[in-house]
Amino acid sequence: MEIEKIHHVSLPVGDLERSRRFYREVLGLREIERPPFDFPGAWFQVGDDQLHLIVGERSTFRANKSLDSRDIHFAVRVRSFRETLEFLRSIGYREDADDDFTKMKVSPHATAGFPQIYILDPDRNVIEINAATLDSD
Repeated sequence: MEIEKIHHVSLPVGDLERSRRFYREVLGLREIERPPFDFPGAWFQVGDDQLHLIVGERSTFRANKSLDSRDIHFAVRVRSFRETLEFLRSIGYREDADDDFTKMKVSPHATAGFPQIYILDPDRNVIEINAATLDSD
């Protein structure tokens, strides 16, 4: 077996329309056509890959968990760390927010070797947003 790449990541969601809005408006993803499965969901294009949102009766959620960069997550790469940070701040995200859903963990000089931002989606799925380099200006 020779794996070529990751094709998609699937995430459980409780409220499909709320999650659709988040992934379109916060992450700026484009929704794509989804086959007519017998359960609700939505698919989004992420570069050459896909993100699948699934509403299931027995889904596993990170209920009552706060933002934790060491927990299960997926990462997306952005062109500009600075512009992404400015955008997130413009829609209400803050490093010192009391609300988990507007809190972000910002690591411009992360040990990983590239700048990172962590946020939660409406179902507490952890999302890492990173850039190849730190563009401070």
